[in-house]
Amino acid sequence: MQIASSVPVPDRTVALVGLMGAGKSAIGRRLAGRLGLPFVDADAEIEAAAACTIEEFFDRYGEAQFRAGERRVIQRLLDGPTIVLATGGGAFMDIQTRTLMRQRAITIWLRAELPVLIERVGRRTNRPLLKQDDPETVLRRLMALRYPVYAEADITVDSRDAPAERTTDDVLAALTDFLHARTPAGAAS
Repeated sequence: MQIASSVPVPDRTVALVGLMGAGKSAIGRRLAGRLGLPFVDADAEIEAAAACTIEEFFDRYGEAQFRAGERRVIQRLLDGPTIVLATGGGAFMDIQTRTLMRQRAITIWLRAELPVLIERVGRRTNRPLLKQDDPETVLRRLMALRYPVYAEADITVDSRDAPAERTTDDVLAALTDFLHARTPAGAAS
């Protein structure tokens, strides 16, 4: 995919936040290609660092230890070169991780409605939080708890029941507007 020429190159990592099934990895890969930046999935980095799957980590150590490890991995990634980063659904809920991301990244919330999330999460069986109860019940609870916090992201883009390329176009347009608004008048972009 070609780099979008009218988009200023971000000066810091672009971090995607949102619930499981919002499309953070799928959109993140496409966005990275369009921006000419590397794509990194925080969950994959956590699994590599822990030498086990996220599901296994949750089972062995619990969510609190997972969040602490997740915070360390995200900090390491934000200390590195500019990337497009897909974060886990709970990463932005941790106040320390959220503060770090707000300071060192451009955060984009991929907001999705419940029917879209239910359809998407039904495709995978490795989501630890969905094993606690009926997936729709869990997602409703998570939406009520997390959406007000996700709203603190720099940018919000709706992740609809549409082709991933269309959502990527929407993210790119919103990111472009955000970057242009941050560029002082008369400065070259």
